[in-house]
Amino acid sequence: MKIEQTFELSIKQLTIGIVLFVVFFLITFVSRSGRIAQSKAIIGTSNSELYLNEEVGIDELISILNSAGIEFDEEELRWVSPLLGWKKFKKGHYNFDGEYGYNEFLTKLAFGSQDPVSITILPGITLERFSRNLGMEMSFDSIDVAEVFNDSLFTSSKKVSKEQLFGRMLPDTYSIYWTSSVKNTVDKILDEFNSKVTKPYKSRIDSMGYAVDEIVAMASIVEWEANIEDEKPVVAGLYWNRIDRRMYLQADPTISFAVGERRRLLLEDYKVDHPYNTYTKYGLPPGPVTNPSLQTIEATLYPENHNYLYMVASPEGGHIFNRTYEQHLVDAEKWRKWLRQQYRIKRQRELDASGD
Repeated sequence: MKIEQTFELSIKQLTIGIVLFVVFFLITFVSRSGRIAQSKAIIGTSNSELYLNEEVGIDELISILNSAGIEFDEEELRWVSPLLGWKKFKKGHYNFDGEYGYNEFLTKLAFGSQDPVSITILPGITLERFSRNLGMEMSFDSIDVAEVFNDSLFTSSKKVSKEQLFGRMLPDTYSIYWTSSVKNTVDKILDEFNSKVTKPYKSRIDSMGYAVDEIVAMASIVEWEANIEDEKPVVAGLYWNRIDRRMYLQADPTISFAVGERRRLLLEDYKVDHPYNTYTKYGLPPGPVTNPSLQTIEATLYPENHNYLYMVASPEGGHIFNRTYEQHLVDAEKWRKWLRQQYRIKRQRELDASGD
């Protein structure tokens, strides 16, 4: 009898133990499932961006999250990550604005579901500045950009020179994945150039009797020369007038390009032996001197109809335009007098500041 009672007691204790275990397991499972599924596990702000420079594990990820100012429970994240099966997180750029559950957050990183970055290409810059700016925004660096533009196989595949390729880097803001290669990035910008310039203006370019890169070369001079938007069609018309009259283009931006720097030009600069010297070489330069904006290209395609052949800078930042060389000389002398006066004023201020 005692044996039977003891056996029954053991069965009851075992049953209670199993029930308690199951209950505990269910409670733990529900609790952990709830924690995994919670929508507020990861909290980011509008400025929360992650840049993973390479594939990382959970330790590196946690360090990056702390630096990015994203709110999360470190201990819980370490527990959840292997439980969900996510141990490696791919290189890329990711935005986290708002609240995320663990699975949504980790899955995005594990699959490399990137958010694009916005890169802005400015008009009228040099290839060096373009390379530097692009290298600061993307996963590659400026040296990588320079290498692509100096890659003759790549430029020849586009049927352009290095300078012509850069001239087609249409100023705009582009949405592109941070891990894109230089070539893919350049291709994306070229596609934009083709969709906004080559295709829509093909008939106009053909009617003018020029190739698209010749139009860009002229537009690049206008871009460099004209600081005021409304002057661009006037400046473009002036240079086309010179071409039509078989005059030398005599565009100072081409001399600055030839000497390799933007500064006040000296008399000897105009004598430089260079294919871009439009004071000694007739016609358009062999390529653009910078990357013109779409507005400048349009001004070049549809210039103002006038008889101006000469221009000189004005103190207001624009230009004074003339039809005759004689009047041009008069206005040029006024400009030189103004410059000399500004130099004297500057020099006097420097003397006053030094106490001499």
